[in-house]
Amino acid sequence: MNVVIDWNAFLLVFAAALIGASAIVTFYAVGLRLLVRSGRAPVVSPAEFTDAITVISEKELKRAAKQAAKQARKSPLTEGQKRLSLIGAYACFALCACAVIGGILVIVVGH
Repeated sequence: MNVVIDWNAFLLVFAAALIGASAIVTFYAVGLRLLVRSGRAPVVSPAEFTDAITVISEKELKRAAKQAAKQARKSPLTEGQKRLSLIGAYACFALCACAVIGGILVIVVGH
């Protein structure tokens, strides 16, 4: 039995995966940055893991939320700039979701 590898197809799939992963990470990072810039920094509550390296307490969570609210009030941006940043963040998250859905459709529907 002789195994033949189509290297052109391999390189095409490799390039598509690399570009797709880079696009998703870039859109998510820019969206998160714009979300923080708009004054809506995400504060995530702690998860309970048995072997976690660090788990923040409720007191630390409240302190982080208070600090995020304080930084949002100190922002030098106008309300219009904050709104534009928020719209840009949602657009980046939507592009990220479209890239994921497009990748799934290529896998499921594509030949």
